[in-house]
Amino acid sequence: MVDHSTYFEPTAGGLTLTNAILLYRQDASRTARPEAGAAFASIHDVSQKGGKPTIGTGAPMSEAHLRQWVKMLGQHVKPEILPERVLVAHADLIAWWVPAHSRTAYFHLSQPPKDAKALGQRTTVRVPYPPHLFVATRGGLAVYALPKDERPTAETQLLHSPILNVFLDGQLCWGNIAKPRTLTVAAIPEYERAVFDSWSTHPNHGQESTVKGKGGLTRLWDDLAATQAKRFPVARLKPFMAYTGHARATLTFGVLVAGIGRA
Repeated sequence: MVDHSTYFEPTAGGLTLTNAILLYRQDASRTARPEAGAAFASIHDVSQKGGKPTIGTGAPMSEAHLRQWVKMLGQHVKPEILPERVLVAHADLIAWWVPAHSRTAYFHLSQPPKDAKALGQRTTVRVPYPPHLFVATRGGLAVYALPKDERPTAETQLLHSPILNVFLDGQLCWGNIAKPRTLTVAAIPEYERAVFDSWSTHPNHGQESTVKGKGGLTRLWDDLAATQAKRFPVARLKPFMAYTGHARATLTFGVLVAGIGRA
């Protein structure tokens, strides 16, 4: 049997069961996208009869109810000072940017180019990276490159990341990489290690075509390693395209965050 016990942090005055919230949603079997179906919430008083809680008649839950409960629940959230690289800090979303830099990269290509100049099947080499945007959610980690080496704004257009093992939709392919257990600002170093300090084994489907010019993504990394380049050629990266409304356009940081908020 599943244990549905609930544990509360002790407070000076104790906690008493006073209300119940019932959530209603459209039958998942009747729609292809359950998350987009109709939903309704009602709030009910709870009375104690014979030592047992009883849910009373409810009323539609309003925005005022939500604000009231969010305010009370938020009183137990400890404030924290955010690092300057953090752009968004939310219970379900953390976004931060990483300036352009050079660092040791780990390549273990399953199919290295036949005429590779620097990258063999297992190579450790120092290479330059473009500035990046990381967006961690409870569903995974999205990785994008940035056009300028500066803190992005809502209007900043996003580029495809050149980091191998990233899907065309921007999501990191975790494979056997250990995932951080918490979605907190303190876990940012773990997310960065998962991207930068893991072995790059192969480009994901379609990823070779996310760069401009001759040769694909693997060839670009091989050239950077062979020439001991100090800067990543950001101009080689293609913009990240997405549908905004009915048109396909370059995805911006603001549109990305707004889309996650509606999901």
